[in-house]
Amino acid sequence: MTEALPVARTVDHGFAKLMPDVDRERAWLLTVDGAPQSYVDLDEPTHLEFEYARRLGHVLDITTDPGQPLDVLHLGGGALTLPRYVAATRPGSRQDVVEADRGLLELVVEHLPIADGSGMALHAADARTWLEEAPGDSADVLVADVFGGSRVPAHLTSVGYVREAGRVLRDGGLYLANLADAAPFAFLRSQLATLGTVFEELALIAEPGVLRGRRFGNAVVVAARQPFDTAALARRTAADTFPARVEAGDALRAFMGAARPVRDEDAVPSPEPPDGAFGIG
Repeated sequence: MTEALPVARTVDHGFAKLMPDVDRERAWLLTVDGAPQSYVDLDEPTHLEFEYARRLGHVLDITTDPGQPLDVLHLGGGALTLPRYVAATRPGSRQDVVEADRGLLELVVEHLPIADGSGMALHAADARTWLEEAPGDSADVLVADVFGGSRVPAHLTSVGYVREAGRVLRDGGLYLANLADAAPFAFLRSQLATLGTVFEELALIAEPGVLRGRRFGNAVVVAARQPFDTAALARRTAADTFPARVEAGDALRAFMGAARPVRDEDAVPSPEPPDGAFGIG
């Protein structure tokens, strides 16, 4: 068998590399400007290598009965890790994937092709612009995993953006976001407060070390209009190799403190990660 070789290319918003995993035959790591973006195993699309991706996968798993198709909107595409996961675990799902970097999408589809009949529609567009034009009540789940470089863009952090997300989601739908922050969590707290202007039910999934302020790291936020099974979510995340904690209810309100929602005119990107927080090599 021919040895898989790395692929590197300048894309619209940086320098992308696809690097083969020496331990898994058809698995690849995508980085952009040295920051890990996605990991995909073409032979095993249910394998979620990154911790935050597994946490997003846990939420997707508890959304409805196992195997039931979903209509999912992904803001941020990367190497299409989660869309591939949904296609494998919930056949028949319809998925829209919105990725601002057309060159990155082309690189991924060329070297890590998606299967025929996957139910994925790929869109090279700005996430908020596409969201504002999307039909209402059209998604069961909205997954936001958008980073410009290593930061969430400001226009995806405000009340105006969250209202559009709420409009597109069906009443029983779930909003999921991958965010990154460190103590004192000004950004993360403000995002929870912003989501709370539209969604009554909120949960936060993160490693205890991140929540205790020991390091910069990812946090998955879940928001909904109706209660969801936080107990099942806590069991799944606690069983991971790197266990996470689920905060909800009074504990989450205490974490949020006096944080205020973010208006469009006040929106700023998520904080810059410290050197080495997510870099490779």
